[in-house]
Amino acid sequence: MKAMILAAGYGRRLRPLTEHTPKPLLAVRGKPLIEHHIEHLYAAGIRDIVINSAWLAEKLESALGDGSRFGVRITWSREQTPLETGGGIKRALPLLAACGGHTENSRTEGRSFLIVSGDTWMDYPLARLCAHKLNNALAHLVMAPNPDHNPMGDFLLDAHGRLGLKSDRGGALTYTGLAVIDKRLFDNSDDFGEVFPLREVLRPAIAAGRVTGELYRGVWSDVGTMERLEALNR
Repeated sequence: MKAMILAAGYGRRLRPLTEHTPKPLLAVRGKPLIEHHIEHLYAAGIRDIVINSAWLAEKLESALGDGSRFGVRITWSREQTPLETGGGIKRALPLLAACGGHTENSRTEGRSFLIVSGDTWMDYPLARLCAHKLNNALAHLVMAPNPDHNPMGDFLLDAHGRLGLKSDRGGALTYTGLAVIDKRLFDNSDDFGEVFPLREVLRPAIAAGRVTGELYRGVWSDVGTMERLEALNR
């Protein structure tokens, strides 16, 4: 399986640190945050990684290079300005299809890939997600209990592992930024233009009953503010 790390954001809430350092290169527990992701992907058996870049792209690309020192192959998807999560993934789809070649099961395996949000921290066992079979689903999302900064959550998760759209009744969980996605999720994404969040393509798929999920109660953090970064490093 191939993977994409989403790393093109500005990191405005982490200023002044991100004025001269791209958010994925901020140090978490002794090394750049994105290096933790690359090492976890390698440990799960993933060797082909696409990373999108925009803000301070040259610094990010210079720091990681082609990935050889991590034992992986990094392909860069450069964005002039950040295209948000959905737009960034859509831009990178040809790269995800190209890297790593074909396998005997490419008809099914080649359609799906792992997505990792570059500004999160978690100890989820990625090998388990790599082995997940989407079957008729277009995406499988890892969810978490709601943190203080997202008390209303993002999506519902029923007892059968199907995701539902959030309602006023509550009960929604928070999307961690970790998922397995089928390329076909983006088949009708032209309606959203070039810049759009991932939720725009997830909503119709969820309404059609074609998105599954799981609740993970382990360590997870959205490293989006100075306070959360400092708490994680403590």
